[in-house]
Amino acid sequence: MLKQALKPYKWYVLGSILMTIGVVISSLTQPQFLKKVLAAVLINDQDEIYRIGMWLLVVAGLGLLAGTLNTILAAKISQGVSADIREATFRKIQTFSYANVEEFNAGNLVVRMTNDVTQIQNLVMMIFQVLLRLPILFVGAFILAISTLPSLWWVIVLMVIFITIIMAVTMGTMGPRFGKFQRLMDRVNAIAKENLRGARVVKSFVQEKGQYAKFKEVSNELLDLNLFIGYGFSLMQPLLSLVAYMAIFVSIYLVAGLLREQPEALGSMASFMTYMMQLMFAIIMVSFIGMQASRAMVSLKRIEEVLHTEPAMSFQDGPLEDLSGDLVFQDVSFTYPKDTEPSLKNISFDVKSGEMIGVVGATGAGKSTLAQLIPRLFDPQEGKILIGGRDVKELSQETLKATVSIVLQKALLFSGTIADNLRQGKSDADLVALERASGIAQAKEFIDKLDDTYDSQVEERGNNFSGGQKQRISIARGVIGQPKILVLDDSTSALDAKSEKLVQEALNKDLKGTTTIIIAQKISSVVKADKILVLDEGRLIGQGTHKELVENNAVYREIYETQKGKEED
Repeated sequence: MLKQALKPYKWYVLGSILMTIGVVISSLTQPQFLKKVLAAVLINDQDEIYRIGMWLLVVAGLGLLAGTLNTILAAKISQGVSADIREATFRKIQTFSYANVEEFNAGNLVVRMTNDVTQIQNLVMMIFQVLLRLPILFVGAFILAISTLPSLWWVIVLMVIFITIIMAVTMGTMGPRFGKFQRLMDRVNAIAKENLRGARVVKSFVQEKGQYAKFKEVSNELLDLNLFIGYGFSLMQPLLSLVAYMAIFVSIYLVAGLLREQPEALGSMASFMTYMMQLMFAIIMVSFIGMQASRAMVSLKRIEEVLHTEPAMSFQDGPLEDLSGDLVFQDVSFTYPKDTEPSLKNISFDVKSGEMIGVVGATGAGKSTLAQLIPRLFDPQEGKILIGGRDVKELSQETLKATVSIVLQKALLFSGTIADNLRQGKSDADLVALERASGIAQAKEFIDKLDDTYDSQVEERGNNFSGGQKQRISIARGVIGQPKILVLDDSTSALDAKSEKLVQEALNKDLKGTTTIIIAQKISSVVKADKILVLDEGRLIGQGTHKELVENNAVYREIYETQKGKEED
């Protein structure tokens, strides 16, 4: 995936490679100039000291310039790649069905788009800023160190072997922990997100201590893992330093006697130690990048898992079609992912265009599931759903969106303005359309009282509006596109009886040609429907008018009498 992501930045990559070569040449050349400077110092040759010193400054300056340009190019590459991966991941998530999102979990997907992408960004930055220069630096420093003092070749070999062993053991121990780290991050994020979203429930039931204990348990597990990784790195650093300084000590000890007879060897010794430090730097940095790579590879796999996941459902390509509001269910059965028992079993009914249909039943009877199958939020495992005589699986996404609109029980508004939220139902809606839709939903009365009316700001998840106001805005968003089929999934539950009655009267008056499916807990919400469907444990056990069902359907009659009794009480 990284190779593909780097293609748009090939010129930056080429520039970074060239600058890297420049940095390495500068680093390897400087010790040679240093050797010559020290030799000139020993014989007190001022002209030679000045000449070589100037060359040393020029080489160092060019290396600094190349390093600066390399860092800038590496930053452009890493930022660009991470932005592209993040956007590609988000675009892919937009194609997911409800089933895909539930499979991954929303909090998990957020961590993948943030923390995991950041790990990939850090890896790309390190590759182009550091990793590319290390192989050249290692080989060059190794060859030049041996050529500078050939008799000490074994010291370098031993140092490399010991450092490699230390890094291999550390990487073998730490590597598997990075996968666990990401999983714990998912859990911490999920708990925090769940707690913040349910803050009112937590406060209402005084569950702060229980939620804190739940969060603390996972947080402490993450802490222990981070401490283990930290201890590993803190132990590795002094061990590497010990090996390097032992190699330097042995080198100095062995060369000390040579300096009495050959003082000019001092320059060679200084260059030799510089190359040794460059070797150690190269090995340590490769190992550190290896650690980062282990962590980033886990993140890459998690991102690829999202990008390679096929949406649970796909839409046909095709032109926008003008369909009627006829709706037919033919032996439809549906089971949620990871569930064993079906939520709907062999459901069959038909609705004529312009009819109002009520759907009632006890909690868990499958009412909302039936509602979500109509706009194809899920696909049934068995049976067919026909709209305007066409199987919904054969329709394009644009046709289905233009034909069916659903208003869910949980009114979810997005940050922005009221107009922005309403235009999600029809992107080109003008002020007249906004006012018409909000009038049908009985939202106009409170919107007109706001200082900025339709330009009034909506906070995240609509927290600056009441439950009833959010439901009315959601209904307005559902009707603004004048769909052929409107599904109201218990979407008036937060409204008082008067407002609910006004909404239904407006729907009957202004949306006469629209087929309306009303999912309701209250019989009073569907009593005037042309047909009422009664669900019980996922089965359709009755359909007819209110009067017919009261007379012939025991389940419906029981619900009606229970609710009627409560109203009389």
